[in-house]
Amino acid sequence: MNIELLNTTIQLENDRVLLLPFKNKRNIELKNIIFDTDIWTYMGMTMNNELEFENYLKNTLNDQDMGVCYPFLIIDKRTDQVAGSTRYGYLNTTSQKCEIGWTWYGTQFQGTGLNHACKYELLKFGFESIGFRRIQFSADENNLRSQRAIEKLGAKKEGLFRNNYIAPNGNSRNDVYYSIIKEEWNITKAENFPDF
Repeated sequence: MNIELLNTTIQLENDRVLLLPFKNKRNIELKNIIFDTDIWTYMGMTMNNELEFENYLKNTLNDQDMGVCYPFLIIDKRTDQVAGSTRYGYLNTTSQKCEIGWTWYGTQFQGTGLNHACKYELLKFGFESIGFRRIQFSADENNLRSQRAIEKLGAKKEGLFRNNYIAPNGNSRNDVYYSIIKEEWNITKAENFPDF
């Protein structure tokens, strides 16, 4: 496993999407799309003002500096606009696994195929360059849109994690978990990403 790659500048790209390290001056452009409350319904946080935005930037970069995650900016190559953010998180070098998540898009970029292109690059790099044995995904049990998007990647549904996080209103929330493992990746890639 080549985990040291997560200490380098990673830039991933295909015809549809460009993934830049979150530690980039363009991260300020997230401000153009981040304040839509619909984005945060199932994210376990709110984003209502400039202070929350500044805290989001600071916390994301702090988490990266602590080795907890490797976050990316998602750039829509058709418009050259910052479309959202995603990350490798829950990095576990001992078990050679991670979770791809904390993904969000501005509403104008949702349902455009950008997510599929983004996840392909993350999965390909994760399995083929870093060498993860397991990459997992999760979505709130009520977030059917995200669950469908994860299923389109070819991820296997594993089950419900009860009281997995606490929403901003203090209520416990359940998450549905999925995974792809390295032994499945080549078949999953061929079946679910034929255009890449």
